[in-house]
Amino acid sequence: MELLLNIQNLEIKFGSGSDQFTAVNNISFSLHKGETIGVVGESGSGKSVTSLSIMQLIPSPPGKITGGAIHYYGRGEKTNLLSLSEKEMRSYRGKDIAMIFQEPMTSLNPVFTCGNQVTEAILLHQKSSVKEAKEKAIQLFNEVQLPRPEAIFDAYPHQLSGGQKQRVMIAMALSCEPSVLIADEPTTALDVTVQKTILELISSIQKKRNMGVIFITHDLGVVAEIADRAIVMRQGEIVEENSVKNIFQNPQHPYTKGLLACKPPLDKRFEKLPTVSDFLDNKIFHAIEISAEQRKIKHAALYSTSPIMKVNGLKTYFPLKKNWLGKTTECVKAVDDVSFDVYKGETLGLVGESGCGKTTIGRTILRLADATAGEVIYKGSDLQKLSNSEMLPLRRKMQIIFQDPYSSLNPRIPIGKAIMEPMTVHGILQSKKEREEYVVNLLEKVSLKADHFYRYPHEFSGGQRQRICIARALALQPEFLICDESVSSLDVSVQAQVLNLLNDLKREFALTYIFISHDLSVVKFMCDRMIVMNKSGKIERMDEADAIYLDPQTEYTRSLIDAIPKGLSFR
Repeated sequence: MELLLNIQNLEIKFGSGSDQFTAVNNISFSLHKGETIGVVGESGSGKSVTSLSIMQLIPSPPGKITGGAIHYYGRGEKTNLLSLSEKEMRSYRGKDIAMIFQEPMTSLNPVFTCGNQVTEAILLHQKSSVKEAKEKAIQLFNEVQLPRPEAIFDAYPHQLSGGQKQRVMIAMALSCEPSVLIADEPTTALDVTVQKTILELISSIQKKRNMGVIFITHDLGVVAEIADRAIVMRQGEIVEENSVKNIFQNPQHPYTKGLLACKPPLDKRFEKLPTVSDFLDNKIFHAIEISAEQRKIKHAALYSTSPIMKVNGLKTYFPLKKNWLGKTTECVKAVDDVSFDVYKGETLGLVGESGCGKTTIGRTILRLADATAGEVIYKGSDLQKLSNSEMLPLRRKMQIIFQDPYSSLNPRIPIGKAIMEPMTVHGILQSKKEREEYVVNLLEKVSLKADHFYRYPHEFSGGQRQRICIARALALQPEFLICDESVSSLDVSVQAQVLNLLNDLKREFALTYIFISHDLSVVKFMCDRMIVMNKSGKIERMDEADAIYLDPQTEYTRSLIDAIPKGLSFR
């Protein structure tokens, strides 16, 4: 195969003086025409920093490329990209080497239309008129399978779903027909069905245009779907490089084995998920399986009691249009006539695509969104009929862990005080000293340290911030927790740690969970029963979690299961 890119002994450092650390340590690999390389590893392993260095997009300061070379061969000659000036590099960005960034909402400019942002790249790098650029942009929107491409051309990013915004980013990256495409976590936090579509889309366009693709992810299952070769990175170094088949069937490095084992398996049920640390330092991990008979006995006891919560005919509609009298003439039926029970000590899963009403159900139960109709009866009280003052003591007993831990923490408040704040509001414990001691105990309970008390949210990793949010929810000593996509954006290894933690806390504090996720493999591992929601805001299927996986019954449920990356079947 024709060589496109060759990275030799690349070294990147951040910081200065005694605070300097090496983010990428002497790595080398090459990319050929028509080849897809999967670069996999946890957050902080150096994946994204490596990809940004190819396009010279590393912010300096604090980052600096301190060694190595990146040779590009796409123009028929060997060019060291690291030796180019900023002006020279601009002619390569977008035209020869393009990038799909991880978060399309922050990568797209909110004040310009999607069409404007794609045509800008075409006009910059190609000799096209405005009319020709618009025609090409609409053609690209068709190629990436966006619905109503002419309408989306004039739409703003906030008017599109996550999957649609990601397709606009792909169209922008392809607009100048690059020979190298870098995809940096392009499917993280997307529904499994949308993820599958995006992966198929990138794969088909790559074959059609014979591009070289560097696909960055923390999920080896995704790599198995799209890549020819896999590179596993840890702490800035390449620990293993091989064909995808060999990586899955015969992983050599303990870290690779750990990454493969972290994802919840679909063919068996473990009492506890393995984590990467279980495989390092020559450790031998023995997973304890839960048999179908053990699960049956547990459920017989669980469902012999009365439900702790009854949701009857719940409807939550959001107005789209109103007439001049203020009467709603058009609305979105986010939740449409949903009914279910929740039992004490149960973990009930809510699964489905974005827009199916999962999060709205959770928010409506807690009165964070107003119900249009129906009732939520918790321990005999209809929550929808309670006044704010009557609802206050129940809020202490019913807590939520939000999807994005960073945006749900105040960046100006140290995390210890953030956890203490609701305790003060609800009058838990007598003095400030008692509360501080209790918070320190909670931090240690979620595997953080006492000296983290005075640190701020930005000083923690994503997984640590999620643990802080769990500690804050537990501070009020609740009985009922709603986990809203609480592990969707975490690395598979950190995800396994948080899932194990939630299960441990459930047993210790006798908690009841509603666990919301778009990842059916995670829901299957965590939950006793599962509710599958469809796009119309209705319940598609409700049953025991294993029963739904083994016998999907409906086409929609089957599509969710089929969309789970099949790389896991290598195990």
